[in-house]
Amino acid sequence: MKTLNDFNFKDQKALIRVDFNVPLDENFTVTDDTRIQSAKPTIIKVLEDGGSCVLMSHLGRPKGVKDEFSLRHIVDKIEDVFGVEVQFASNCIGEEAESKASALKPGEILLLENLRFHEEEKAGDKNFAEKLSRLGDVYVNDAFGTAHRAHASTTVVAEFFPEHKCFGHLLAKEIESIKKVMEDGEKPVLAVLGGAKVSSKITIIENILDKVDHLIVGGGMTFTFIKAQGGKVGDSICEDDKMELALEILKQAEAKNVKVHLPVDVLAANAFSNDADTQVVDVTQIPDGWQGLDAGPKSKSNFHEVVMQCKTILWNGPLGVFEMESFANGTIELGNSIAEATEKGAFSLVGGGDSVAAVKQFGFQDKVSYVSTGGGAMLESLEGKTLPGIAAILD
Repeated sequence: MKTLNDFNFKDQKALIRVDFNVPLDENFTVTDDTRIQSAKPTIIKVLEDGGSCVLMSHLGRPKGVKDEFSLRHIVDKIEDVFGVEVQFASNCIGEEAESKASALKPGEILLLENLRFHEEEKAGDKNFAEKLSRLGDVYVNDAFGTAHRAHASTTVVAEFFPEHKCFGHLLAKEIESIKKVMEDGEKPVLAVLGGAKVSSKITIIENILDKVDHLIVGGGMTFTFIKAQGGKVGDSICEDDKMELALEILKQAEAKNVKVHLPVDVLAANAFSNDADTQVVDVTQIPDGWQGLDAGPKSKSNFHEVVMQCKTILWNGPLGVFEMESFANGTIELGNSIAEATEKGAFSLVGGGDSVAAVKQFGFQDKVSYVSTGGGAMLESLEGKTLPGIAAILD
């Protein structure tokens, strides 16, 4: 696996695929610069070697050229983060991009306009990728968030750098962290899978049953398992058409000696609202008109015990509707347990949109081993798929 450390960038231009798809408010101010901060180690390494950087990224899902999706809005923020002046090219290919790239001096940064202003980017067009390839001497992919897409800038462009392509620090760390959980995790290995639906996690569950010793199932998908086993789930979210599958998963887990831990009690509410009336009930006895929206006290205590005995922990998905304060406690307690286990030497990886959002909201970023930057890419890795953006560098 070629990484940044295999290259010296002195007098070289690094063409770097970053993921600067950052949230902007109505005044085009960046509201969360995590993704820009995450690319910093890679960019600083190139500049300190005496090289220059040509940065390419997408922003949003524009249909054609739209100013609200222009990357020029984030130039100031990138300059703040890196402490270096950033030049901007109003197109990612063509004359202006090529002349600005060729004039770059060591220590300088050029940001290209939004790749997705061109349909050829998502289409993985070879001709478009070739035009991008003219802008650098070495291709660096540091965009884990888009590594599951076979786009021109994440996959096809690598073909034009047969000997001169590598992973950036961020992407290398993502690969390493997933490998640590899925292949070389110190046992016992625990996966915590939460979220609303079993259907969105089926392939992950099937893929990880061979790799884990414990599986905690939480969130809305709990109720499909409980109802399948004859429990009463009231008005809780439930995928009736996935009940057979839930039983099959439990059977497979038993055959593979994986202990599955489901909630035993829940905090139920009489409406999907932060101000609803609530009561703690047995997870198999939720009354009609009530729905389970968070893990109950016994469940939290049980989960804490499981977490504390594990050495490798994957957390994907919340235990309740954490966006509402009344139903955030199960997710917060789980975060506290994982933070405590990490402090005692466990390796913990958090990935997938909702759990990453929860970790940020409740301040656990620095209390776990690694927080993944890519939602979809992370999920596909856990499903056992080889991501096109990763394969293109290994090729």
